[in-house]
Amino acid sequence: MENTLIEKQLKAAADLNRIKLLACMKNGEVCVCDFVDVLGISQPAVSQHLRKLKEGGIITERKVGTWKHYRLVEDQTPLMKGILEQIEPVTGCNCSSVCTNIGEEN
Repeated sequence: MENTLIEKQLKAAADLNRIKLLACMKNGEVCVCDFVDVLGISQPAVSQHLRKLKEGGIITERKVGTWKHYRLVEDQTPLMKGILEQIEPVTGCNCSSVCTNIGEEN
């Protein structure tokens, strides 16, 4: 594993807010709208934390309508596997009806 990747992953995992994001994603994919509620910080601040996790190759995203959904990368490095094993999953990080009803007719 490259030293720059190790550095990015360690920096990404060394923040309490990013650890909370990872704990949410241990149960599966989560919409960005739910992270704002979980962390109690602004959406731009959440986006910055998610960017750091993406740069470290720890998470990936997919766009659904106007919302982005994030999940853990399936093939983690040995370093991140070890770190993720130590993080307890958090429940209640499920997509709210705001983003899950995209494209549905009323």
